[in-house]
Parts: sequence; C-alpha cells; structure tokens
Amino acid sequence: MRSILRNIAHHLQFNHSFTTMTTKFFQKVLVVVLAAGSFQAMAQFTQAPLPYAFDALEPHIDKATMEIHYGRHHKAYITNLNTALAGKPEEKLTPEALVKGITKETAPAVRNNGGGHWNHTFFWSIMAPGKGGMPSGALAAAITKDFGSFDEFKAKFKTAGTGRFGSGWAWLIVKDKKLMITSTPNQDNPLMPVADVQGTPILGVDVWEHAYYLKYQNKRPDYLDAFWNVVNWDKVADLYATAMK
Repeated sequence: MRSILRNIAHHLQFNHSFTTMTTKFFQKVLVVVLAAGSFQAMAQFTQAPLPYAFDALEPHIDKATMEIHYGRHHKAYITNLNTALAGKPEEKLTPEALVKGITKETAPAVRNNGGGHWNHTFFWSIMAPGKGGMPSGALAAAITKDFGSFDEFKAKFKTAGTGRFGSGWAWLIVKDKKLMITSTPNQDNPLMPVADVQGTPILGVDVWEHAYYLKYQNKRPDYLDAFWNVVNWDKVADLYATAMK
C-alpha cells in the first residue's frame, strides 16, 4: 500500500513531506473502508454466551457433550445461517421472526440452520444447574389439567422424544390456551408454519444423537430421564405465563 501511494506521489511530482502526509491519509482511508466492508460482511446472527459453565449440568449432561454441542454444533448452525443469508433482507430479522417465516419453499440451508440456531438458544435457556424437581403454580395446575398428572406428562413427553425417528426435538407447547406435546424432525420447531402442530414452545429437548451420545450412547430414554434433573421450571413457568397472555 505504501509503495503504491509513493508511486502516485512521484508521478504527480509531490514533495517528500506531502507524500508522507498523503500516504498516512490514504492508509487511514483504507482502514475505514476495510472496517466498513467488514461491518457490512458481519451478519445479524450471533451466539449468546452459554448461561452456565460447561460442566454445570453434570452428572446429567456431561462437560464434553456441552463443549461440543454448544461450541461446535450450535456455532456451526450460526455460521452456516449467516453464509446462507449474507446480503439478503432476512439477515436483519430476529431468530424468532426468521423461523416464523419459514415455509416449504425456504432454502434448506436457512430452514435447517435457522431452526438449529433458534432451537439451541432456547434449549440452553430452559436448563440450569441445581434445578429439576417439579413445576408449581399455574404451570403445575395446567399440566395436571391437560395431562392428568405430572408423571403422566413426563411419560408422554418421553414418548414424544423416544418416538421421534432419527433426529429431532420433543416439545411442550401452548396452543389455543392449552398445553400440548409434539415433536419435530431435524431442526424444525412448532413456531414454523411447516410444523405438523404449531404453537408456542415453553419446553424442548434435543434428541439428536450429538446431544447425548458421548454419555448415553444409544440409550436415548436414559438421557430423557436425566433431562428432568436440569429443567429450569422457573424459566418454563415464565414462558407459559407469556404464552397465555
């Protein structure tokens, strides 16, 4: 860059002091231009920090799984989504607005990675160390009303998770002011118009093998049993209250 500017100055017959000043000026311009270009290249979607340490959910979800799941899988969804939407109007949407607009015509890279980003961000948020137990208040009453009991709810939720062939998610959603259990394939979720059952998710569990295989191997039912020990029912109750408004 410096040599180019000096050549320009030489051909324009500028003196040395002006050449130096011009060089510094154009260097600053170049920095600004490159910074602007980098800003334009930066996509909308970013990965929020994990709200707890990688080993915080031990022994139910192991540290190695969390490091790989959050640090590689979730990160890859975001990277791929940003690549797929670079320069397109959709890159300015929120993750929720993006997934709510997904149709059968949406490019697979956007559907899969957009869903993967939203789903994992949601998943991290409804788990926490030292939680588990049972819900209380309005949420507990709704679970009893719509499923018969908390134990019956857990059994039906487990069935949704184990019954999802291949990869996907199991969900507790609010639909028409009632609680329902459903599941989705791949990285789909109930916010998407393409979902078989649409609604507002208040609890979800990832049943892709990368979510549990290091610790549980092919024993998905054991993973789902362990999941209850890390559910943050306070967060789920807040989501329920919001969905019922």
